[in-house]
Amino acid sequence: MKLTELGIKGAWLAESPVWSDDRGFFREWFKPSESKDITGYEFNVEQANLSISDFGVVRGIHYSLAPEGQAKWVTCAHGEILDFIIDLRVNSTTYKKVESVQLSGSSNKSVLIGPGLGHAFVSLAQGSAVTYLLSSPYMPELEYEINPFDKTLKLDFGIPLNELVISEKDKLAPTLNEQEISGRLPTN
Repeated sequence: MKLTELGIKGAWLAESPVWSDDRGFFREWFKPSESKDITGYEFNVEQANLSISDFGVVRGIHYSLAPEGQAKWVTCAHGEILDFIIDLRVNSTTYKKVESVQLSGSSNKSVLIGPGLGHAFVSLAQGSAVTYLLSSPYMPELEYEINPFDKTLKLDFGIPLNELVISEKDKLAPTLNEQEISGRLPTN
């Protein structure tokens, strides 16, 4: 496995080996021991999630204020997504920075998103399947969102606005500035 740090500290692009033959392919996409050796971060899986999204579905921006932090290992198992990582740590030198990575079921890529970072994606194919490994369990009282159309962050979904599908919860989510004023952003 190869892990390359992105432009936000704590965000990594993971590239894993793929073995192909006439039956299809096999991919080893998560190995915590190798991840720790490279990043220094011990990723213990506490929960695993799967979402299936139609073309144009936007999910996020989501983040957790769990006291132990919450990291995510995100992989597109089928279809294709444009994944966004947003630095929401108000004390970070890259606060408000956005990184995007294209992930697909046929690629060898995943992303490791460290604690304090926000996450969103848009599905670029019908039936995109995305798996999330979480380092802490979902706790509704500590989970927050930021409107994915926040003008400060300027996420470029690459799809016309009228073709995007978004949940009511995400559509009505506060802006980054509103979450900052409320004190509901990570500090480190």
